Order: sequence, then structure tokens, then C-alpha cells
Amino acid sequence: MSLFDLFRGEFIDVIEWTDNTRDTIVWRFPRRDNAIKYGAKLTVREGQSAVFVHEGQLADVFSPGLYQLETNNMPVLTTLQHWDHGFSSPFKSEVYFVNTRQFTDLKWGTRNPIMCRDPEFGPVRLRAYGSYTMRVADPGKFMVEIVGTDGEFTTEEISFQIRNIIVTHFSQIIAASGIPVLDMAANNLDLAKLVHEKIAPMVAAYGLELPAFMIENISLPTEVEAARDKRSRPIVRTFFAWCVARSDEVLDDTPIARAINYAVNQRAALERFLEDGRLPMHNNISEGNLRRIAVGRKNWLFLGSDDGGRTNARLTSLLASCQMHRIEPLGYLRDLLILLPAWPRSRVLELAPCCWQQTLQQEHAQQLLATSRLRRIALGVDVGHQPEG
Repeated sequence: MSLFDLFRGEFIDVIEWTDNTRDTIVWRFPRRDNAIKYGAKLTVREGQSAVFVHEGQLADVFSPGLYQLETNNMPVLTTLQHWDHGFSSPFKSEVYFVNTRQFTDLKWGTRNPIMCRDPEFGPVRLRAYGSYTMRVADPGKFMVEIVGTDGEFTTEEISFQIRNIIVTHFSQIIAASGIPVLDMAANNLDLAKLVHEKIAPMVAAYGLELPAFMIENISLPTEVEAARDKRSRPIVRTFFAWCVARSDEVLDDTPIARAINYAVNQRAALERFLEDGRLPMHNNISEGNLRRIAVGRKNWLFLGSDDGGRTNARLTSLLASCQMHRIEPLGYLRDLLILLPAWPRSRVLELAPCCWQQTLQQEHAQQLLATSRLRRIALGVDVGHQPEG
């Protein structure tokens, strides 16, 4: 090895990170005692940010792109190290890569029962669990507030703190909601939205955001489930006995006959809530979603191909998701088509209906929508100009 090769090996000239894990949020580039060559190449991939730290102080933060490390694109580090104009010597700095993609299917749950006062049952102990997605929204703040000097920071190290925040505010919201415990299973979506809005500012203080938050189950105490079963089962039994007794008395093909036949044929499904306290007493949500399929099935015979049918199924599912998250479908599709071409592939889940409201708060999304002429025309605020072609 020549002296020139030995000297060149002392300096790092390529800085990059290829993540092969599913849970690493921050990874420190292994610099050891090697200095970084002035003019070295820094590669920051989509779904990443690079953070430079100099002697314990946060310096420059780089978004996705290819950089040549020079004084003109490292203003903070240049100031901290007092570099003069024309500086071109190697330098030392810690480099942390921050994974900014979404981490999905993270779990939360109450370790111990939480107390809730119900107007009918008095003090009641509830358990709940669910899932959420998480991403780093502000890499610099996340490094300062949470990571510090940890060379490899994973989701496991932050999930405990987030779980505590969720459970604390979930308990407060449950207590203040006024929703009877017997109706909580049917209000999971509304409760999840309240908890999500409540914890968002606290999570943002760590440089994080939760694009999606879900309550999957609220477990009722056995005595409450027993009370519901005791009250509901005789009523259900009487109802179905009436249906069977009247089924031979009503005229065929009349509305009442069809309703009775439906109830009798679906008895097992309609009684399932008696065995599972998570289920509401009605199946209106399922019926409402199935109605769209039933009403449109004759029209969809003319889609022309299996591919057309699959495309229609995807669109139907997308529209149903919009309705579930209280998003106006036409406006969603309009803005989605504007954002999609310029959106990072690694963060495409942010454009799903479950994350849409949080995505619209991002500065990047607001800029893309505000500068879209097509959107202005669609909204009728640029009617004096017609699109070309």
C-alpha cells in the first residue's frame, strides 16, 4: 500500500445508510476516529434525513438528496467550527441518519384496568388496546429531545413513552365522554379521533407524529357483559319467537315478509353480540356498506373485464374508507391525484384516508395544493382561465 493510499484511507469520502431492518429509527454513521473529507459525498435516500452533530451541538439537517459536503451547504457546522472562506480541510462530526418513513402496526394497550364512572353501573373497570403508525416529522427535534447520543435507536425505545401518553389521555377522554359503557364498542372510531387529537401536540413536542391511531377493542368487565346478556337475551328470544310465529301469517313478497325472513335467516349473526361484548347490538354499518354492492351489481356487469371489476372493487373500498373517516370522496380524489405524482414512494401510506387529515397539515402538501392550477379551476376560483389542450 502506498503512502498516498494510506493517507486517503484516513478520510471518509462516502456517507450513506441502507437500512435492512424494520424498526431502526436512528443510526449513527460509524466514523470512529476517521475525519470526513471536505467535499465528501452524502447520500440521503427517500424516507431518510441526515443530522450532523458537532461536539454535542445540533448542526445541519439534510433532507433526501445527493450532497457534496462543502461550506455552502453546511452553514451551521461552518459557524460552529469557525471555518473561513476557502476552507477545504478534513473535519470531524457525528452523522446520524434518521428514518422518516412510517412505522406501522405499533401496538398500545392498558396494562391495568382504567376506572370509568357509568351512570348506570357506577364505577367500571375497562381495558383497551389498539394500534398506531408513527413517523419522525422533525429529525432535529427528535435527536435533541429523545435520542441524544444513542448510536442505534429503535421503535421499541420510544413506544413505551408513547403508550403511556396514549393510556393517560385515553383514560381522561373515556371519563369525560359521557358514552355509556354498553355503547363504547359502537363508538371506537369517535373515541379514537378524540384521543388522536388530544395526544398529537404532546407527540409533536418529541419531533414525532402519529398519522393513524386506532382503538381495536374496549373490553367490558364480566359483570357488565353479564348484565347486557341478562337484559338483552330475553328480548332477543321474544323477538325471534314472534318472527317465527308470524312468518306463516304474512303475505309472501311483502316488505314485512322480507324483513321477517331476513331476521330468521340471519339469526346466528344477529345474536352474536350476546357472546362478544365488542360487537354493537346492530349490524347497520355492515348493511350500509353491503348496500352499495347490492344496488350497483347489475350496473357492474358491464365493466367489460375481470380487470375492470377489480378496479371497481378498489375504488369502492377507497370510497368506503373515505366515508368511515368522514372525508368528502370527490375532494379527496381530486387532491390525491395532485399530490400523488410528487409524493415520496416510501411515504405513500400518508395519502391513505386514515392519514389524510394529518397529511393536509404538512407544509409540503399545502404548497402542492396551493400552487395547483387544476385545483383552482376545479374549485371555481380560476374560471377566467381554461386548461390548455
